[in-house]
Amino acid sequence: MLSNIEMVNIAKDYVEKISQKWEIELTIAEEYSIQKNYGMIFYFNSKKYVEDKIERAKLIGCSPFLVESRTGKVVVFGTNRSIDYYTQEYEAGKWPNMPLLNDF
Repeated sequence: MLSNIEMVNIAKDYVEKISQKWEIELTIAEEYSIQKNYGMIFYFNSKKYVEDKIERAKLIGCSPFLVESRTGKVVVFGTNRSIDYYTQEYEAGKWPNMPLLNDF
């Protein structure tokens, strides 16, 4: 089992890769992280939005994601439904049927 610190570091690495690809400074909104018995769910957005609360800097399409505590895999959820929907689907074994983004 990974520690919370290890899961946070995986999440930060994942967001850094997205940041490089999108060519914009992104960061995790750590105060919104959700602890589950199988991992941690993270939210991210532009650094200006997360840290400075500049509304016009808010980005769309920043999907919340889970870092699994057993494997360290990143499981990306969607943005068109509530986080409760995605966690229920994950817990029921229905999510993801899509590629994991460890090799993003």
